[in-house]
Amino acid sequence: MLDVCLLGTGGMMPLPYRYLTSLMARFNGSSILIDCGEGTQVSIKEKGWSLKPIDVICFTHYHADHISGLPGLLLGIGNTERTEPILMIGPRGLAHVVNSLRVIAPELPFEIKFLELTENIQSIQMEGYEIEAFRVQHGIACYGYSIKIPRAGKFDVAKAKENNVPLKCWNMLQKGNVVEMDGVTYTPDMVLGGERKGLKLTYTTDTRPIPRIAECAKGADLFICEGMYGEEEKLAKAREHKHMTFYEAAQLAKNAEVSEMWLTHYSPSLVRPEPFMAKVKSIFPKAKAGKDRKSVTLTFEEE
Repeated sequence: MLDVCLLGTGGMMPLPYRYLTSLMARFNGSSILIDCGEGTQVSIKEKGWSLKPIDVICFTHYHADHISGLPGLLLGIGNTERTEPILMIGPRGLAHVVNSLRVIAPELPFEIKFLELTENIQSIQMEGYEIEAFRVQHGIACYGYSIKIPRAGKFDVAKAKENNVPLKCWNMLQKGNVVEMDGVTYTPDMVLGGERKGLKLTYTTDTRPIPRIAECAKGADLFICEGMYGEEEKLAKAREHKHMTFYEAAQLAKNAEVSEMWLTHYSPSLVRPEPFMAKVKSIFPKAKAGKDRKSVTLTFEEE
């Protein structure tokens, strides 16, 4: 299962009732953070989650509302006595930007590793899951992210017997391990059926609604997407500043055939998103207005 929390839903500046847009996901004891604007660590603490298990921090881009909370977050993680490295992923210039911010957080008890994105679509294999970064269209280099958790096929007793796999090997093979016994190598495909549907979370913000987003979000269990403006008359402004309206986000969700969409990254001038949701749902019925610390646990389909 994948725990998901939309830590904040604001764009441009934090407000008394709305933190800046960021996302935290937890899987198998590991936490992944996407973006870290001012106030992110406060929202994590208000949610009741820990800073210590954050193994990966992904950045969509380097505008202040998406990264200015990083020095404080790093100091907070350092205070948890974490010593394991943290991987940071983001567009070119990542190491320079982060090290510049670290002037005020120079001493940390853990190493920071950097992975700078160079391709339009780039996959990073992690322990038990995959992060897929995809280039979007903003005023500067900007990426969206999908977190994908694969699910191996179901254990097939008949297949294991047909392949003469010893009973002692079954448990290890079911867990995806290769086993050698009595000079014979046994692989998981000898005991497992076809791969089953896994889990997929897609997050994108600060972009125009380009086709690549729908392609990379295809079939997502949850699609969290920027909706900067609810007012239809602000479409021209969205185009000028390379942002999205609620309705453009809804059309992307429809095109991508996702299971559910949450809107985020609201303009400071947008006090309440709910009055605009009826029209959004006329485009994509399973759309919801995101709010700070809105959470869900994504689980594998029952068979």
